[in-house]
Amino acid sequence: MTKFDLDSLSIEELAALRDHATDKLAEKVAARQAELEAELEKLAQHGKVTKKSPATPVAKSRKDEAKADLSAVDVSRAA
Repeated sequence: MTKFDLDSLSIEELAALRDHATDKLAEKVAARQAELEAELEKLAQHGKVTKKSPATPVAKSRKDEAKADLSAVDVSRAA
C-alpha cells in the first residue's frame, strides 16, 4: 500500500484522495454484495435458505453528495 504524507497534501489533493477512496470502497462493497447474493442463490437452490433479506442499496458516493451540497450554496452571498 502506498503511504501518503497527508500533511504535505493540499486541500484539493486530500479531497481527491478521499473521493478516490470512497469510490473504491463503494466498488468493493458492491462486488462483495454480489458475491454474497450469488452464494445465497446457490444455497436457496439446495433448500438451505428459505428467506432472503432485501438487498441494501449502495449509498451515494461522497462526490455525489458534495456536488449536491455545492449546488445548494447561494453563490451570490460568497462575495
